[in-house]
Amino acid sequence: MTETALLEFRSVNTHYGAVHILKDVDLAIYPGEMVCLLGGNASGKSTTLKTLLGMVTPTSGEVLLDGEVVNDKPTSYRVINGVTMVPENRRLFKRLTVKENLELGAYLRDDREGIDEDLENIYELFPRVKERLSQKAGTLSGGEQQMVAIGRALMSRPRVLLMDEPSMGLAPALVQQNFELIQQIHEEGMAIFMVEQNANMALSIADRGWVLQTGRVVLDDTAEALLANPELRSSYLGES
Repeated sequence: MTETALLEFRSVNTHYGAVHILKDVDLAIYPGEMVCLLGGNASGKSTTLKTLLGMVTPTSGEVLLDGEVVNDKPTSYRVINGVTMVPENRRLFKRLTVKENLELGAYLRDDREGIDEDLENIYELFPRVKERLSQKAGTLSGGEQQMVAIGRALMSRPRVLLMDEPSMGLAPALVQQNFELIQQIHEEGMAIFMVEQNANMALSIADRGWVLQTGRVVLDDTAEALLANPELRSSYLGES
């Protein structure tokens, strides 16, 4: 691709103390595409997200946002410039109402008219959320909480949405519905970078994917090619 990546790693290494987590990782997320990051436990997936968002600083290498090196930029700078995350297990403020949780997603914005417009867009996207605006977020079902978490992230008007294990904790019947919502958001032009244990489901809607193994990228291809890759099918899809 000749266009500038929205987010990019160039030879990124990260450490927690003496422990080497990410090892010379290169990746790029381009406007409008959906890519997924696969890997087992302790492979470095969560550290990748935290490094993209600025919660972890690389010990070497570069993180770029729109071609600008942002290693020393805080999370707030990245959010203002179009990067936000739907965290693992939703992480809603359970004692606040649904509407209060949604409005927190716009905490760095001061355009009240635009915020109200975006709230209406969220209600259109998630009619069930609109029905529960005054309800405490902690009383919602897992699927409803996921809708609120996605809506809260969208309230920051991101250009790339980071998603950490979006199917985790959802009843099997809701997983398909959840991925359909993610696909719908993507089809409206949102770039999405998704970390997900459900490799089959993630690759079925993604454009590209990477596989991390002990901090290194061991596979990097189109989603279609990864689904057909015998190494991935045996390691991550449980097929022989």
